[in-house]
Amino acid sequence: MRIVIDVLIVLSIFFAFAGVVGLLRMPDTFCRMQSSTNVTTFGVLFVLIGGFLYALFYLHNGEMMVKCVILAVFYFVTSPIAGHAIAQAAYLHGVRSEKKMACDAYGEDLKKGPPQPQSAEEPAAEAAPAQDETAKEESET
Repeated sequence: MRIVIDVLIVLSIFFAFAGVVGLLRMPDTFCRMQSSTNVTTFGVLFVLIGGFLYALFYLHNGEMMVKCVILAVFYFVTSPIAGHAIAQAAYLHGVRSEKKMACDAYGEDLKKGPPQPQSAEEPAAEAAPAQDETAKEESET
């Protein structure tokens, strides 16, 4: 079992190193953020899995196992959300890719503005023509 734990730690080192290389080699801010959040998430999770297995088989410490699971769940949930929030803030402050983006759905949504709330009468007005069509179809058959 010690070999499995050591392999998990080595995998986490590899992913941490890949995250650093990604930060240095990626062309723009958004690619760098993707590299840092996704790759390092795997690195941290492998360390936590290794710590969980070490606590389970060598320390026989249930408290440490629970802490490793809670940390893994917390990190797995919050890291992508934080990366998305940072990327959104960078976009709103004018950080753009050096090359033209192939798809800029977020920019298109910003141009449209916030969605307008519908009044209670609008859905009823849309539903009325649909009822007329079904009445016509029933009368034709």
